[in-house]
Amino acid sequence: MTEETTDLKEIFLPLFERQRRFVVVVDGSQESSVALRFASARAAHTDGGRLVLFHILEPSEFGHWMAVEDRMREEKYEAAEELLRDIAAKTYDYCGCYPEIIIREGQPKEELQKFLEEEGNLFALFLGASSDGDPGPLVNNFSGPLVGSLKCPVVIVPGCLGDEDIDLMA
Repeated sequence: MTEETTDLKEIFLPLFERQRRFVVVVDGSQESSVALRFASARAAHTDGGRLVLFHILEPSEFGHWMAVEDRMREEKYEAAEELLRDIAAKTYDYCGCYPEIIIREGQPKEELQKFLEEEGNLFALFLGASSDGDPGPLVNNFSGPLVGSLKCPVVIVPGCLGDEDIDLMA
């Protein structure tokens, strides 16, 4: 065994100690559903695979009355929690993985990029591409020049894939 081989074995953790977190942006769209199904299946088939549902609450443009804006923010947050709890339950039924839930507030591209930079143990970011022309703002942003500086791979799942297609691939 060479010295190089020995060094590589020392830096790799045993499989049971690895946490492979699969991040999916969940917004209720068809594209995010496709990415979620693919990432869920991959997490279920991967030792140490865990799923992260990432949701972004965009700031409201209603700044006239602070009390009204605060109430609107609370309602959006409650709706997001309900959506994510429902999706988490369905995901568990599908693949046996109960996902971690992250909710952030801000502009989607910026908040997702901050999250990816802050987290050190992400295995991949899964994004669904629209099947109609433009793949979508997150796919455009994270598949362009920015992709070279990310701390994890980006997996773009075509929006035209059906459940059976994904199940066969993943």
